[in-house]
Amino acid sequence: MAQLRQDHEAFAQRGAQVLIVGPDGPRAFQRFWEEQAMPFIGLSDVGSVVSQHYQQEVNLLKLGRVPAVFIIDPNGIIRYAHYAQNMADIPHNTQLFEVLDAINVKKD
Repeated sequence: MAQLRQDHEAFAQRGAQVLIVGPDGPRAFQRFWEEQAMPFIGLSDVGSVVSQHYQQEVNLLKLGRVPAVFIIDPNGIIRYAHYAQNMADIPHNTQLFEVLDAINVKKD
């Protein structure tokens, strides 16, 4: 999340809306969001409905939900999906910007 937050403006300039989905309850999620002054939307997914829909791995040996990153275009089509192997396996924002830039070129 820190990596996404650091480039929040660059995502916004590309017309992207960042949404973080997490397993915590709504109150804990809201408290964390406020304490960390998160600039994007957070969604509490206690029952794992969203994570199951996108087939996000849950592995207690890997500390719970393993990160997954998706870019979904304005038509609801998944244009990029990255299922991490572990908690540190996060694509660099430049990879995400390349996909977003390609989507924006096709819109023009």
